[in-house]
Amino acid sequence: MTIEEKINAWIANYPEVKRWLTKIQKKQDNAFQFRRFCEWSNKTPTQLLALKDNPANIEVEQLLDDFVADEKTGFTNAVKFRMIVAVKSFFKHNYKDLAKACGQIALEKVKPYSKPRKEDLRKLWFWAQNPRDKSLITFVCSTAIAKETLTNLKWAHLQENWENVDLPCINIPDKLLKGHGIGKYKGVKQITFLTPEAKRDLSLYKQWIEAKIGRKLTNDDNVFLSIAEPYGAIEYSRLGNLLWKLTRNAGVKFSWHDARRYVNTALEEIRIPPNWARKIRGRKVKGEEAPYSLPAINQLREKFKEAVPLLEFTTEKRVIPKDVQERLKALEEEQRRLKLEYGVFRKTKHIKPSTKTNGGEAFKEINESDLLSHLQKGWQIVYKSQNERVIVKR
Repeated sequence: MTIEEKINAWIANYPEVKRWLTKIQKKQDNAFQFRRFCEWSNKTPTQLLALKDNPANIEVEQLLDDFVADEKTGFTNAVKFRMIVAVKSFFKHNYKDLAKACGQIALEKVKPYSKPRKEDLRKLWFWAQNPRDKSLITFVCSTAIAKETLTNLKWAHLQENWENVDLPCINIPDKLLKGHGIGKYKGVKQITFLTPEAKRDLSLYKQWIEAKIGRKLTNDDNVFLSIAEPYGAIEYSRLGNLLWKLTRNAGVKFSWHDARRYVNTALEEIRIPPNWARKIRGRKVKGEEAPYSLPAINQLREKFKEAVPLLEFTTEKRVIPKDVQERLKALEEEQRRLKLEYGVFRKTKHIKPSTKTNGGEAFKEINESDLLSHLQKGWQIVYKSQNERVIVKR
């Protein structure tokens, strides 16, 4: 049996677990973490829940505290934290809340976050076994769409006629984002875009999966599907397992959340306004009214275009930093100005190369091979042409 099959078989034994899972989003992952805790405590979900028949009984709270203190579990603090969250959620949705003070655990960031390198992403992409997995990698590294949202994304969220649009837009409503449109998250949207390579991979995947399932996909279909029958929406836990195997085989460290950091770093490098970056990442926009109109989206698309060379990675491309591009442009403009200035000067003074002017300056057109000797004698470059000829003055 696969891990998913084992978890599903375990869930089927406990009505209280099934009841709990109907009320939460990340079903498989939470069930997996809760099952781990049951194994550690050597108790079934039914036995754990029975301990709270008497609200004054604090055995479960003490169990969680003991779990935090147990240094022999083999779990990191981050994993322990997820397990404790699952346990508390289980009790909460079975209407037997635990004391907030129990199971407190500190999460310390040991290593600084690192931006994924293009060569690592390219290696990961090459190791992907099918068009869906390849598309997933370029898709998240273009759109910054979160892992949970990927499992619920539908073709209707993509811009109409997206395959024929440059940098097609993806418009995701609040219910699919962090906070699920409740309270302060109400009205939040994610407005993001596909780079050309992400659009290419998504189009290839769409053709491939349609051939597998034997029908055309509709706007009501989920974008990313299981590649085995019955071809349902890809599950949250499956996304994690998929990436774990892929990173192990490719020898590359990468998480789905790293993709969001990758996109955000590119947006910072093009100096995008913070509120615009928040729209692309699907976060609440501060101090702005109605930021999701069509003109605003088109304006956002134009700015996103600057980030495309920084985001694309499936082929090796030499990316010239923006400050270097600006310096090169300024140099080209200066060369054009000097060429024009020299041409006007020669025309008005009726001089020939190497002839001194009344002001004491001399101009000369020489071969590039003679440039060094002239520079050593005090000549200065005025203009360098593409035919290996150089204009100098002294």
